[in-house]
Amino acid sequence: MTAASGTMPPFQLSALTFLVGGLIGLPFLYAHPLRLRVLLQPWPVWLLGVGGLFLYHAVYFAALRLAPPAEAGLIAYLWPLLIVLLSAFLPGEKLRAGHVIGAISGFAGVAVLLAGKNGGLGFKGDYLNGYLLAFLCAFIWSGYSILSRRYKDAPTEMVAAYCLLTSLLSLLAHLLFETTVWPEANSQWLAIIALGIGPVGAAFYLWDRGVKQGDIRLLGVLSYAAPILSTLLLVIVGFAEASLSLAVATLFIVGGAFLASRSNA
Repeated sequence: MTAASGTMPPFQLSALTFLVGGLIGLPFLYAHPLRLRVLLQPWPVWLLGVGGLFLYHAVYFAALRLAPPAEAGLIAYLWPLLIVLLSAFLPGEKLRAGHVIGAISGFAGVAVLLAGKNGGLGFKGDYLNGYLLAFLCAFIWSGYSILSRRYKDAPTEMVAAYCLLTSLLSLLAHLLFETTVWPEANSQWLAIIALGIGPVGAAFYLWDRGVKQGDIRLLGVLSYAAPILSTLLLVIVGFAEASLSLAVATLFIVGGAFLASRSNA
């Protein structure tokens, strides 16, 4: 979807997609029994929600400018492993060896997948600043997810407000650092709207519900399935070819998820 959206700079794309993501949540926010009074949350809730969404994307965009996407993406994708490890500090959560092994196995699967896509991974000291920002990304998203669990009384409908404020901050960043590029075709506008409805919209609402009410340890391990599913989708629609690295990565990730799920039994 991002590729189909054209050459729009990252913060501008973020502003538009988060705007769509926020707008699709407004009817649910209004339908809440408290309606707009639900927005009267303590300031840490607002800081976590808006700060988590905006900072993660801002730092990730910066990391991609300062380091190769494959290496930066792999480092940033430490966040599911960090969620599993940090969940041990949550009240009532018990971390087992199977969760940790499963998360490490999932990370290994992502590494194999990215190495296969890019002909290997070449970490170089010249890109250290980018690598550090990518590592910060992993901590931002894992921290956002874990702390959301601590504020689980804040309803998921709040994500609509988080998205709208993130859109505003992204617009400001765009005006400060980027040159505006508008879509040249209707198909690009449709891709932007689809991004806002799905990966930048529904995904954040579902994630909020998952980390607040689900098994956060298993959720962290299962998150490693995302790059596998996206690659399989590209294969199915003909934008990528099946490969040995995809098969091996799938085994690592599915095996890790199996270990983690058995640890819950």
